[in-house]
Order: sequence, then structure tokens, then C-alpha cells
Amino acid sequence: MRLSPRTLCAAARAAWRESFPLEGRDVARWFPGHMAKGLKKMQGSLRLVDCIIEVHDARIPLSGRNPLFQETLGLKPHLLVLNKMDLADLKEQQKIMQHLEREGLKHVVFTNCVKDENVKQVIPTVMELVGSSYRYHRGEVGGPGPAEGLPLLLGNPGPVLSPPRGPALGLSRWGGTPHPGGHAGGVGVRGRGLGGAQPLPLRLQHAEHCVMVTGVPNVGKSSLINSLRRQHLRKGKATRVGGEPGITRAVMSRIQVCERPLMFLLDTPGVLAPRIPSMETGLKLALCGTVLDHLVGEETLADYLLYTLNKHQLLGYVHHYGLGEACDDIASVLKRVAVKLRKTQKVKVLTGTGNVNVIQPDYPAAARDFLRAFRSGLLGPVMLDCDLLQGRSTEEEEP
Repeated sequence: MRLSPRTLCAAARAAWRESFPLEGRDVARWFPGHMAKGLKKMQGSLRLVDCIIEVHDARIPLSGRNPLFQETLGLKPHLLVLNKMDLADLKEQQKIMQHLEREGLKHVVFTNCVKDENVKQVIPTVMELVGSSYRYHRGEVGGPGPAEGLPLLLGNPGPVLSPPRGPALGLSRWGGTPHPGGHAGGVGVRGRGLGGAQPLPLRLQHAEHCVMVTGVPNVGKSSLINSLRRQHLRKGKATRVGGEPGITRAVMSRIQVCERPLMFLLDTPGVLAPRIPSMETGLKLALCGTVLDHLVGEETLADYLLYTLNKHQLLGYVHHYGLGEACDDIASVLKRVAVKLRKTQKVKVLTGTGNVNVIQPDYPAAARDFLRAFRSGLLGPVMLDCDLLQGRSTEEEEP
């Protein structure tokens, strides 16, 4: 008989932890700084792109995003793609959208790049953003809506011409004053404007568009590019993907993802914020695979995962491992998981009569399996930002 979550946790809940102990942990040791080299290269490529797609993990939609993306790359139209939606509990999706809109993010797409869910929304949304930006710079602020401008962008029958490169574009901040470096065929502008997007002189006069894909490590940037190629070109992988951070290590050459409109994407390395705002944010990022597990410790991550699952009564782990009841002690859980999976190890114990080999549960192996089961969705969909969505943050900002 399958017991309900309420029945499973009724007896144990009284002894569950009210908070996760964060003392003695140093998040700065887990994350390799702000990866300035990669960010600098991305900034140098801004003049070549029409739009920025930021990819983030749907399980942490409100935490862990790098603020430098908005500060240094926010001169261009911006689309946020919340990937791995199949692993996230999205019952509060409306609240997520409201929170993000308050932060200035009005264009958000939820995707699952493994199964190509919702991926077809990405390119039309990009074209809508680029079209709106272009019309603004032509002075058509009160003109046609985004949908009315799409035929111009999607149906250009002319030859594919490479857009101008280099200083002749005269690219600078939004505004209304002509830039002295503007090309004769288009107007470069600078000054104050709307939306924080970069002007797009000339680029939309051609049938070619280039988009930069950014995000913290291991959120699915390369997977999104490969999914778009499958959807629009019926072609296979163009960039490596993996379940660990650091697969993409440099700003790559342009990768074609669509024929009409002709669109290329730039894959970029994952870039973390120069400072993680709190220990709990760091743990959430680590749970989602943003850093290598051994830097934090598999058992530490497994303990935080157990604390989070119990706190929000997400007891899929009880059924997955056949534990019978929920438990808040990580050592007990990992021992039972190790026994069930037959993950044991021989340990030499020094006694009065010499060394004796003792069979013990392999706790690190059990912790790795626990994390793998969470990351592959075997424990059920999880929302790690529940407290933020409910308006009560448990994070204490570090000075």
C-alpha cells in the first residue's frame, strides 16, 4: 500500500531540523571567482549579436543568476530561458513570472531541451524582441505591435549578406543622438533609451541574425543550441554537452540553428557571479550541478537535499529507495541507501590482535546516487526557491 506524504512524515516531522547548519562552511572556496576572462570575451562579441538569451535552471528561477549578465550584457534585447522544466515543480509558475517581471524580465520561456519541449517558442520570441528594438530605433515607438513586424524579419527574400562588422557600426547605448561612428547606411545612436537594449542599425536590413547564449555553468546552454538545431534544421549536435560544469570553455564560433530566419547562436562558457550572496544560494547552485560536487562534498550536498525535501514534504526519495518512512538524519538515510544498492567497502580496523577487515556502507557512493537521482528527476519535481516564492527568504545575506 502506498502511503500518503502526510502519513509518512507525521511521526518524524517533530524531530526535523528547522534550519540547515551553515556555520564553518565557506562558499568562496566552492566557486572559482567570476571567470573574468570569459565575460570579457563575451563583452567583446556584443557588437556582433542582436539579442542575448540567458539560460538558467527552472528549479532555482529566482536565485543564482549572475547579475553581471544584466549589468554588462544588458545593452541588448534579453530573453530568459528557464531550462530543465521537467525537473522543476512549477505549480507556482504564475508567481515565478510575477517575481521576474518585477525584476524587469518580461520575456521568459520554460523549456526542456532533452525532449525539445517549448523550444520552438525561442526563435519567434527572439525575433519579436529584435523587431521591437529595431522599430524603436526607426522612431516607430507608437507604431505596429511586435507581431506586425515579423513578416519583415521572417520573410526577407533577398540574398543573405553578411552584416557589417567592426567600428563602422557605431554601436553604443540606446538613445536619440547619432553616433559619429555610424555607418552611412544606418544610424548609430547613444544616450538614454527604453528597455536597456542595444541599437540594431543595419543588421535587420539583412536576413542574418546572431544571438549570444549566456548563463551560469551546467544550466543547458549547449543543450538549447542542439535542441534548436534539431527543431529547425533536423541536424544533430553541434556543441558538446555534459552533466558537469565546464564543458564549454571558450566563446565558440557561430552555430547555425535556423534557416528562415537565418539565425546563428554563440555558445559561451558558464560564468558565475563574483560573489555568491549567501551560503544557501551557493548550496542551491551546487545542488543543480553548477560546481563539481567534490568541491562542496557529496555528503554535505546530500544532507542539504534531504533537509530541503523534508522541509517541503517532497518525499519521493522514500518511495524511490523503499525506505518505508521519512528520516531527517543523513547518516541513517545514506546507510540504508548503501545497503539497498549494495554499495559497501572494506575498511581496515586496528584492534588489539591486529588489523581486521570490516565491511561498511559506502556513504560517499550512496550520497552520489542520492544526488544523481535528484538531478535526473527520479525523486520527483522539486522547486528549490519555494521560500522566495512564498515571500519569506531563509537566506541571511553575508556582509
